[in-house]
Amino acid sequence: MFFRNLTLFRFPESVAKSIKRLPDDLEQHRLRECGPLELATRGFVSPYGRDSEVLVHGTGAFSLLAVGSEERLLPGVVVAEELADRIAKIGEKQGRRPGAKERKRLKEEVISELLPRAFVRPSRLFAYLDGKDGWFVVDSASRKAAEDAVSQVREALGRFPATPMASEESPRALMTGWLIDGKLPQGLALGDEVELRDPAESGAVVRCRRQDLESDEVREHLKSGKQVFQLGLIFDDRMSFVLGEDLTIRKLRFLDVVLDTIAEDSAESAAAELDATFALMTLELKNLLEHLQQWFGIPRPGERD
Repeated sequence: MFFRNLTLFRFPESVAKSIKRLPDDLEQHRLRECGPLELATRGFVSPYGRDSEVLVHGTGAFSLLAVGSEERLLPGVVVAEELADRIAKIGEKQGRRPGAKERKRLKEEVISELLPRAFVRPSRLFAYLDGKDGWFVVDSASRKAAEDAVSQVREALGRFPATPMASEESPRALMTGWLIDGKLPQGLALGDEVELRDPAESGAVVRCRRQDLESDEVREHLKSGKQVFQLGLIFDDRMSFVLGEDLTIRKLRFLDVVLDTIAEDSAESAAAELDATFALMTLELKNLLEHLQQWFGIPRPGERD
């Protein structure tokens, strides 16, 4: 269950006390089935899968959780087609076209009748809390989905002052400098992907994949004033990823030197495998996040924040 994308938040030290009661608090907000007239429901599910009732997996200071949702799939085109049929029938039988209020009522009737028959799509989103260093890490590159996860935890805990990362150094400027000078922080190497943009509004965008980032072609774009918005990087020969100017990490991939560690461990059960994978992943990411904090200046928020 290695995470593939990381949207990062930070929270103050006081939250560590709340994490201790996390299992009990999440229990009150467990995902329930989507009712026949509900469009969607959201709540916590077991990170172990549907056969487990346990809502939190803990390893040291790290707590893994999963936000689940059920959504009824009722495409707007289906509603519109049924509504059009009913309006047409009224026109044929009564020789008139329904007014705005009546059309609204008819639409509500259509939705009420079709919802119970709509398919339900389940989904889950993993996240973990680092109680020691104050990170909330969501396995998603979508800011909205990540903020929804924060809101779900906040609702369960009553108070969860996690905020998006605010760096003291401009990620865009630093990454552009790395690419221009070829001087990256120790342990960091260039990958093969970059997105360059003209910082002017509606400026040109250049995306390169499977490209030598030190090539003359890339340097010409930099000379013209384009800046780095996303940059492929390799950290300590242990993981590769694409880092965005908002410090969102995409396409995270752990390299063989890490994966071989898991392969050498023969997990006796799915729970044991989850425990081993999560422990390894959080150990590796702890090292990466410590370096991100150093490179970009990412302070842990205080109580006033």
